[in-house]
Amino acid sequence: MKTKSRKVAIVGSGNVGSSCAYSMVNQAICDEIMMVDRTYDWAMAQALDLSHCMDFTGTRTKVYAGTTSDCGGMDVVILTAGANPKPGQTRLDVLDDAAVITKSIITEIMAGGFDGIFVIAANPVDIVTYMVWKISGLPRHRIIGTGTSIDSSRLKTLLSEVFSIDPRSVNGYALGEHGESQFVAWSHVTIGGKPLLQIMEQHRERFRDLDLEDLARKTKDAGWEIFTRKGSTHFGIGSALAYITRSILNDEHKIIAVSAILDGEYGQKNVCAGAPAIIGGGGIQELLELNLSDQEYAKFDASCGIIRSGIESLHLEEKV
Repeated sequence: MKTKSRKVAIVGSGNVGSSCAYSMVNQAICDEIMMVDRTYDWAMAQALDLSHCMDFTGTRTKVYAGTTSDCGGMDVVILTAGANPKPGQTRLDVLDDAAVITKSIITEIMAGGFDGIFVIAANPVDIVTYMVWKISGLPRHRIIGTGTSIDSSRLKTLLSEVFSIDPRSVNGYALGEHGESQFVAWSHVTIGGKPLLQIMEQHRERFRDLDLEDLARKTKDAGWEIFTRKGSTHFGIGSALAYITRSILNDEHKIIAVSAILDGEYGQKNVCAGAPAIIGGGGIQELLELNLSDQEYAKFDASCGIIRSGIESLHLEEKV
């Protein structure tokens, strides 16, 4: 007996959107992918190119082009369309342009009857995710930004190089803004289940040159290091989008650091920030509240303050 097809639309078929689609095709995450872009011919070209992968994959995924008005029947809509920062700008510097693009796209998608889950990667992702929630009117658990998922992955990669282990044997999170005010919750970083701070204390001589502040800086700046060299980052974030989407469609209950709308968690309200969450079939099943140190709580509060300022500058309550 055939089950219901799992359908995903990717709105924004540039580097990030196409990398996400390519990752999903190769992992057989869904049955159908609809590519959407400002230019229909571009979306069609991307869909055709991706469809030519099928002879070399384990499972066939139907890939085709569509428009925002065609998103009504989709289970997940992935939003990558947005404004790219210029050299010397931060993600927050493109907020005004991103707001115009996001409002137009989400309004068109919702007019088409969409009632699924949004997964957002467009920057500044925490504020854009909040915008999608306000404009769509959907419950907060069905609005998920990539947030600090990619930053947490970068942190694990850096630590795996220090300890010469597989990154998947490292557990830990970057929290807060996917941007300049993010921080690493060192009190919750573990290597093979053992707290990193405890390892460093027990092996002071071996790890005397391990500078956590420098690692946190490298984690934060990793995206810019790539961006300044080739003009975009897309393979990592594309894989993060696919990973989140897979956990939704397969109801995997993966714990991922995502941009989530906070309603009292970590003492924060009316803001969206990166925090670990259980991702399943309904979207965010539960937000996990880590027992942060006083210093980490202060950093989280400061980061949320920056995000909140960006949200308030848009005057969403007046416009929505």
